Amino acid sequence: MFIINLTYTVALEKVDTHLEEHIVYLKEQYAKGNFIMSGRKNPRTGGIILSNLKDREKLLNILGEDPFKKNNLAEYEIIEFEPSMASKELDFLKQ
Repeated sequence: MFIINLTYTVALEKVDTHLEEHIVYLKEQYAKGNFIMSGRKNPRTGGIILSNLKDREKLLNILGEDPFKKNNLAEYEIIEFEPSMASKELDFLKQ
């Protein structure tokens, strides 16, 4: 499993010009089963994506399709982890 930590590198006005494209991209990745949760940081300095993919290279290729990445709007920190404990509702994510 991966946590993707996006940090904007440009003004929000520029981010907002690509926001609709980014949302379409996210919806496509949810439909493909690649992402399981995402959202904005508060304060709005970027966002977080959770992915249940097992292959880092595949994830890197998928992230390369993100309009935020294509337009150099954000930096991407990728953190891999193995869930070992979870609430009942998320127990299926444990490895």
